[in-house]
Amino acid sequence: MRIYIIAGEASGDLHGSNLMRSIYAKCPEAEIRFWGGDEMNKVYQEHAKPGCGLVKDYKEGAVMGFIEILGSIGKLLRNIKMCKADIEAFKPDTIVYIDYPGFNLRIAEWAHKKGYRNVYYIAPKVWASREFRVRKLKKYIDRLIIIFPFEIDYFKSKGLKNVDYVGNPLMESIFDSLDRNMTRKSFLAKYNLEDSPIIAMLAGSRKGEINTMMPQLVGFASKLHTLERYKDYKFIIAGAPSRTEADYEAYITPEQKEYIKLIFGETRNIVRFADAAVVNSGTASLETAMLDTPQVVGYRVGSFLAYIIGISIVKCKYISLGNLCVNKYAFNEFLQYDCNPENLVREVRNLIENDMYRDMMKADYAQIRRLLEIGDNVPSSDKAADIVLNK
Repeated sequence: MRIYIIAGEASGDLHGSNLMRSIYAKCPEAEIRFWGGDEMNKVYQEHAKPGCGLVKDYKEGAVMGFIEILGSIGKLLRNIKMCKADIEAFKPDTIVYIDYPGFNLRIAEWAHKKGYRNVYYIAPKVWASREFRVRKLKKYIDRLIIIFPFEIDYFKSKGLKNVDYVGNPLMESIFDSLDRNMTRKSFLAKYNLEDSPIIAMLAGSRKGEINTMMPQLVGFASKLHTLERYKDYKFIIAGAPSRTEADYEAYITPEQKEYIKLIFGETRNIVRFADAAVVNSGTASLETAMLDTPQVVGYRVGSFLAYIIGISIVKCKYISLGNLCVNKYAFNEFLQYDCNPENLVREVRNLIENDMYRDMMKADYAQIRRLLEIGDNVPSSDKAADIVLNK
């Protein structure tokens, strides 16, 4: 069976790699060609076949957001043209789209007209914004695979019938991950860190997010560091896989490097061993809840115009997936101008110093984890693979 997979971001690369692993386990002769990243490519290299493999790395230019897309429209159109030509040359039995709707839905519309079988894994968050995309999902997608329980009723209410809830792949990704075997002691030794408390700081995975969040995170760390109780804390920035040291270090002075550290490739361990985390919204905030680390979400966009556009199209009460799951503030969200060092300092102090506040958050975390479990002990990637393979 020939399968073409399109993933455009780090989270899609992760979930795509687990999906590929399950596909190969169930169908060793599968031929897979894909847009993705290092994680998907690692899985592919174990099953390499002629004419298959990585077409384009998502790190070469994934864009998201109205302003970013406007600035990259030429690249986006070239990539769409390239993708269509590559699909036609490969002639897959099934095309799998992983999130990344701005790009994927354009390909899906074209592919449907060409007669290809379309499977969408990790549905676009149309319940949050751009609900007009529901029409495209209904018209162009043969099977829609969803990963959040609240999406079941949503898509049912919109009249979509070929919808499958498989549980959340983040669960298996986190709890089967080898990095959970690392102890705090070995983590500290690996990076030559003192045995002192840690605050995790996640600035996002895109250049624009980093540019807007790093000044707030560095300002927050500097203010908290001046307080006697926190003078020995280490503030660790989890570098995103698609970024470089230069993306972050431009915002950190030599003096601040004494207590602000940048580490790549260890996001989960950084969060797991932290007393608290300041997290840019997205998949990372849900991972932080699953790892049971108290958190606050902070999110900024680069311009007032982008902010106005954003609030005009996003209709969710919450921006964090964990809060959406329980339909309340399990943890606080500071958006745009409320996301500033002063508010972040106050919230993180509350997370660390207020036992009752922290315990309530962890109780909500437990509820989030229960909601994301199906209970049949079958990994979500295995279920998704069966759908892709049309079993």
